[in-house]
Amino acid sequence: MPFKKKSQTKLTFLSCLLIVTILLFSFKTYSIQVTNAAEYTDKNDGASSVLTAVLKAPRGEILDCYGRQIAINRDGYNVVFNKAYVKDNLNDIILTLINLLQQSKVEWKDELPMSPAEPYGYTDDGDTERLIEVLELSHYATAENCFDAMVSKYELEDYTKDEQRKIMGVRYSMEIADFSISYPYTFAEDIPTELMRKISESSFMLNGVTVEVVPFREYTDTTLAVNLIGTVGPIYKEDWEEYKAKGYSYDDKVGKSGIERWGEEYLKGTDGEITYRLDAKGNIISKEVTKEPVAGKTIMLTLDKVMQQSAQKSLETVIKNLQSEDSTVTAGAAVAVRIDSGSVICAANYPTYDSATMNKNYESLAADPTKPLTDRAFQGVYPIGSTIKPIVAIAALETGKYQLGETIFCSQTYRYFSDYQPKCMHYHGTMTLKNALSKSCNYFFFDLGRRVGAVDLTEYFKQFGLGVETGVEVDDSSGILLEPKSNGMGGDTLQISIGQLNAFTPLQLANYTATLANGGTHYRASLIEKIVSYDISEIYEEREPEVLNTVKMSDKNLNAVKEGMLSVTEDGTGRAALGDYPIKVGGKTGTSQVLNQADHSVFVAFAPFDNPQIAISVVLEHGDSGYSAGTIVRNILDTYFFTDNTAQSTEDMPFTVLD
Repeated sequence: MPFKKKSQTKLTFLSCLLIVTILLFSFKTYSIQVTNAAEYTDKNDGASSVLTAVLKAPRGEILDCYGRQIAINRDGYNVVFNKAYVKDNLNDIILTLINLLQQSKVEWKDELPMSPAEPYGYTDDGDTERLIEVLELSHYATAENCFDAMVSKYELEDYTKDEQRKIMGVRYSMEIADFSISYPYTFAEDIPTELMRKISESSFMLNGVTVEVVPFREYTDTTLAVNLIGTVGPIYKEDWEEYKAKGYSYDDKVGKSGIERWGEEYLKGTDGEITYRLDAKGNIISKEVTKEPVAGKTIMLTLDKVMQQSAQKSLETVIKNLQSEDSTVTAGAAVAVRIDSGSVICAANYPTYDSATMNKNYESLAADPTKPLTDRAFQGVYPIGSTIKPIVAIAALETGKYQLGETIFCSQTYRYFSDYQPKCMHYHGTMTLKNALSKSCNYFFFDLGRRVGAVDLTEYFKQFGLGVETGVEVDDSSGILLEPKSNGMGGDTLQISIGQLNAFTPLQLANYTATLANGGTHYRASLIEKIVSYDISEIYEEREPEVLNTVKMSDKNLNAVKEGMLSVTEDGTGRAALGDYPIKVGGKTGTSQVLNQADHSVFVAFAPFDNPQIAISVVLEHGDSGYSAGTIVRNILDTYFFTDNTAQSTEDMPFTVLD
């Protein structure tokens, strides 16, 4: 049978198909080997695993209301172990580092709960249960059992006892810190520059060790509002799992108190990531920053840094001057708030402490009978004496128990009750409301308080913010407020009418004065003005004043009480401190009794009288006379009204503390 000749068309088609296929493969090969060589190299570099590690983000800063720095970041050096680069000689590297740090007298991290010197017993404050659990020993294991177990576990047989203890301290600390590629281990923090250079020069024998530049918290004035600003510190072991779930690393610092703690969610930045590609033997093939860190947000406070410095300086100077004259005064606090918002402008305490040395001096500070660690401004509670009388007057007027123009005759001894007959400080005779406030006549207010009754008085105290939560962002006290069951409390009613039995904080006292001065709007106390970006170029959150309640007062009644408070400073008990002041000031002095001790000195004020902007309270523990507290009020007013708010500190302004 004769063969048929193949179609020329079919041969041509197959030839073309072959040529196209060859061209496609050629193009793909060129693309892989030339055009996208880097990409395919990464994908075909022999990597058997990919791991990520954290790149730390700077903590947000804390500024005052004018943007002046309070808590900032500075660059420092940390010694860090990076698991990705650590070789087999980890123990030798640790020992080399320890020797370098010892030469420079620098401490390293050692969380092993055993003494650093023989006989290597358990430490009193250490977590021995955790150690025993990590080593998987019986609960009754001795320190010697643990030591021997770690020698074996960490392969320390060839080292001396002293070297073993040093190395195992670091190895154990690494273990509980989850040391891994994802969690590098910080061996030492904030080391000196000279030591950084030595370690860098020794890098050839310190595989896996790097000196990293990291942000450290720094306070521009370590004595400024230390109770309010607060501190940062390490994550405690009992909190580690919670913080770990939120994305923290074991070596992170977190807010421990004050604004640093309250603002943790804002101040903490978003950490970045560095990605490592490893081969089957664990060697690093490549690394790349796959997520840039984002700095935390910055918090702008309502505090005025210069006002705060002024209040602290004045408080300290006045108290020391009094003590030099054998006064019984021991301590004090001063608070100023804005009338129209409840924002805290300053809050001073004396005695206080330096946050830079607090940890070193903690035991002595805690044992000091003057209690310098106590935030008296927000947490100290005091009977406020006659400074309560404006509220008593408002309560009597608003409930109709007293009419404007009515006089009360002060015969010094109040004889309404047969079983309790307290005395006024003086025999005042016929008194109007204005005179009674100006001269602080107890008899007059005994009678007003009795008329109103303890239950209704207490309700007015609450409306003005006394004995209730202020709502401020940091820890404070609600004060001590009696809750009477009836108005017929006799002697107790008389006592609470002149500021005894109950006890309140200087913050509550300043906020009550602001509520009265602004016409009855009781604001939540606040330290936060706004949350902004790290470079303060963008506002994320701006706090609006929050009204907690409104005290109903007629203009006529309010003006009558305020006129009485003006009379206090012009020709009454506050005249010595503010009688010649160039701005009209409303105020009230108070002397509160303390059992078997000298009286407290209390002073409240608001100014300017016709258009109030600022309210102030000062308490001097066992300060006796109200004049001294008034001096501090005057100094705070001077700074508020007569100081350039662009000044960076009290050193930049003409400031004189009055004696």
